[in-house]
Amino acid sequence: MSSRDVTARQLAFDELDTPLRDTTFVVVDLETTGSSSGDDAITEIGAVKIRGGEVVGELSTLVDPGRTMPPHIVRLTGITSAMLVDAPRIEQVLPSFLEFARGAVLVAHNAPFDIGFLRAATTRCDLAWPSFQVLCTVRLARRVLSREEAPSVKLSALADLFRVSTRPTHRALDDARATVDVLHALIERVGNLGVHSYPELVDYLPNVSAAQRGKRGLAAHLPRSPGVYLFRGPSDEVLYVGTAVNLQRRVRGYFTGSETRARMKEMVALATRVDHVECAHGLEAGVRELRLLAAHAPPYNRRSKFPKRAWWITLTDEAFPRLSVTRRAGPDALGPFSNRGDAADVAATITESCRLRHCTRKIKQNDVHGPDCPDDAVGSCPAGSAPQSAAAYATAVELSRNLIRGATDAPLRDLRTRVVELAGAELFENAARLRDRTAALATALRRCQRLASVARIEELVAARPRDEGGWEFAVIRSGRLASAGVAPRGRPA
Repeated sequence: MSSRDVTARQLAFDELDTPLRDTTFVVVDLETTGSSSGDDAITEIGAVKIRGGEVVGELSTLVDPGRTMPPHIVRLTGITSAMLVDAPRIEQVLPSFLEFARGAVLVAHNAPFDIGFLRAATTRCDLAWPSFQVLCTVRLARRVLSREEAPSVKLSALADLFRVSTRPTHRALDDARATVDVLHALIERVGNLGVHSYPELVDYLPNVSAAQRGKRGLAAHLPRSPGVYLFRGPSDEVLYVGTAVNLQRRVRGYFTGSETRARMKEMVALATRVDHVECAHGLEAGVRELRLLAAHAPPYNRRSKFPKRAWWITLTDEAFPRLSVTRRAGPDALGPFSNRGDAADVAATITESCRLRHCTRKIKQNDVHGPDCPDDAVGSCPAGSAPQSAAAYATAVELSRNLIRGATDAPLRDLRTRVVELAGAELFENAARLRDRTAALATALRRCQRLASVARIEELVAARPRDEGGWEFAVIRSGRLASAGVAPRGRPA
């Protein structure tokens, strides 16, 4: 073959991926109070950032778990409750770790454990979990090493096998450093097998059927840009909808070992093609995804499958209105709520603070409310037992409307005063319950009023700088995304 032929050869899309030597890995290890990410907490984070076989940064910190350390964990790690007294809480540590790991492949020994704890902590801190690529050195070791060579793939056993420079000690940074050496040793083993990029490394891992890997060609036509992808089935039905910063890379992940969800493997087995909608940036992709989910209700989507299925608090249309929790947003509605119970609790707080009725009987325009609702009964109607005409009752209705609109905060002030009175009377449990209900109401009002204020703007042009330079733009008209675009670096905004 001539040199001209070599130069002109078109690269396959597998060859365009970043080589392992140029890939940034963040090797992370955690110490925790136990084994359950739902019930236990992180006590220490150690992370090492590497590229090209060299360490480019380290992060290490103890974390206050907000509880005493179990004795068996103290014996294992040597971390005592006294050591954690002045340590930062996870809310302070997690943003720093996410920034440290931004754009890198996360590596951990037994990754489901460490990544599970990090994701659970991210959820509790109300932060967004970045779409990290993850590599588990336990799975990689089981794939690379024979049972004869490595009867156990515990970190201590692999440290002995590869004679690592840092011994694992059940302390986060030491174990992360040991995992770095293990990772490098395993990558050396697979380099001779034609594995030179992260996607190829993931492909090399087990649990990928030939049929699943064989469908990688469905991603070949996708661009390497932000957008929405739609997996379609044999009858061209939409099976699944998702978003991606890099469409081709994200969709290819469904055909490799990085996809471990049985539900997604089943979906991939049914898929016959992948459609896409190229977008200017992530905001446009997120909005288009919600619209496509509402239009198609794909069977393999679980989260956000029905984006319009929210709960709202509305006033009923009758002579003596009361608050009702419904799926439809009427005039002066408060919401949206993802959980009906949360909406019902907030509705009850408004009903009591504004003295609305919660009795459900029909009352005609010329009738009165009150005689059937005695004040001294348990669970009595907040509107009281004194007879009220529709005109008199309308005062309470208008107060609730003004509260939802943001025209008054008098009910919130009254609730705060009542909390103070209960605490002063040493009825602390009652005060705490009312405080929490008041806070939930205030949070719901703030969210709804902020959304309503944006929806009232006829046209809003939003812009933010891009990491790679230039600007992202979004045009929002009456609360709906109308258009989106990007101004690249060097072009006037």
